[in-house]
This record gives sequence, structure tokens and C-alpha cells, in this order.
Amino acid sequence: MKIQSLLLAGVLSCSAAWAADEAPVNPVTEDGVVKIVWQSPKDFRDIKSSGEIQSRYEKRLFETLTENINKEAAKVLKPNQKLEMTITDVDLAGDMRPTFGATANDLRIIKDIYPPRITFSYQVLENDKVIIAGDEKLTDMGFMGGIQSLSDKPFMYETKMLTDWLKKTIAPQL
Repeated sequence: MKIQSLLLAGVLSCSAAWAADEAPVNPVTEDGVVKIVWQSPKDFRDIKSSGEIQSRYEKRLFETLTENINKEAAKVLKPNQKLEMTITDVDLAGDMRPTFGATANDLRIIKDIYPPRITFSYQVLENDKVIIAGDEKLTDMGFMGGIQSLSDKPFMYETKMLTDWLKKTIAPQL
């Protein structure tokens, strides 16, 4: 009887730890003038990690993109304005390929036939009043072309696509 109680306690503590490690269904990230709701990331087209624990990779992806968008949005928005986004799909640049035992992890292969894509709705608020709103499906088919820096910043293609969108779509409307 004592062994059964210990086993039950062990199972319950393991399941509680597992539940605590799971990411929220719709995580929210905020940085400065930007707030992003990541709607059902488990349904996103491609945010697969190549070697990191998936939940940590997603958290790093969400925080990095939010921080990078905020840097540009702070330049574009007026002091009493805020950008709120609900991202419904992400397809990172490149494609995950298995290594079939050559390494412990899959590899993300970046080629121009695998462009970054992001689908989202947004609103720009001024004093908590919506002044601009819309839906976007961004794809950067030319992400490999042009002059590129020798940067290895994480998620640089997705960041560039979103900052271009801010400059070309939001800035002219303000």
C-alpha cells in the first residue's frame, strides 16, 4: 500500500511539472509601444526548432520579434500611440530538414524558395482609441536578394519583413 501511494505521488508530481512547463495557448508579448498576441502557435505553419527545446525556442522567437518590431514602431508612432497585433500564422524563412543521424538535430535550410510569411491583424491606438486597423498576409519573396549585411541576428528575415511593412503601410497613414 505504501509503494502504491509513493507511485501515485510521483505520477502526480510529474504531471504537475509537465503542465507547468507547457506554453500558454495564446502567449502575449509586450515591449514598449508594441503588444502582440500569438494566437494558437501550435497551429503555425513553421516555427520548428532545430535543436532547442520547442517551448524555449517559441518564447525566444516571440520575444525577439516583439523587441525588434518595437524598435521600429517607436520611430514611426507618435508618443501617445500603441501598436497591437494578433499574429495567426508564422512560416519562418527556410525549411527544416532531417539529418538522418548525421547530427542530433534537424537543420533549417535557407533558400529563396522558402520565403518568410506572417499573417496577422493589427490596430494602432491613440489614447486607447483605434485610428488604424487591418489584416495582413506578408510574404517576402525577395528576402534573399539585394544587399545583405553579414549579420547572423536571429529571425532577421522576419524582422526585415515586418519593419518594411511598418515603414510602407503604417508610417504613411500617420
